[in-house]
Amino acid sequence: MGYSENEKQTPILIAGVDEAGRGPLAGNVVAAAVILDPVRPIAGLRDSKTLSEKARERLAQDIRSHVRAFALGEATVEEIDRLNILQATMLAMQRAVMALSIAPHEVWVDGNCAPVLPCPVRTIIKGDRDVAAISAASILAKTVRDAQMTALDARYPAYGFRQHKGYGTAAHLTALKAHGACPEHRKSFAPVKACLRSS
Repeated sequence: MGYSENEKQTPILIAGVDEAGRGPLAGNVVAAAVILDPVRPIAGLRDSKTLSEKARERLAQDIRSHVRAFALGEATVEEIDRLNILQATMLAMQRAVMALSIAPHEVWVDGNCAPVLPCPVRTIIKGDRDVAAISAASILAKTVRDAQMTALDARYPAYGFRQHKGYGTAAHLTALKAHGACPEHRKSFAPVKACLRSS
């Protein structure tokens, strides 16, 4: 993936932002903010969903060691249930950007919803595909969240979190019906709500 012209202009610091975990029925939503270093380009950046797990892990290591700055932000299951998933995602993005060691001049966010930040924010549909900094954020967020779900699998092995990462697969829904919800399930999400009503 090539870098956009603005990303190559070092006086303008652009942070790419993306999240992982809006759709699943369990676990935190994780956001990442990344300011790339145009002097140290990273080959192979693209939407994390199009990459193999091995490729994502390799690129995540390159991102951590080659960029000018990166940071992560999360919103918890409790915050998701209290605020709703959209507002919790915006909160996670705010936390990621505010945690950067360098303040960006602009923030470019994947999608069409922008968090409130103290600098200009631009939303870009398919930004995780078309903008290198957002692709990098997508990869970081997904690898971190996937690792969290693997850890949850060890704590709650009945649900298969390692395999489906919390998404509402047939196997996950079957496990929910059989075992009920665990503390990491999002009680405001319809399939979990239905499971709690029937238990």
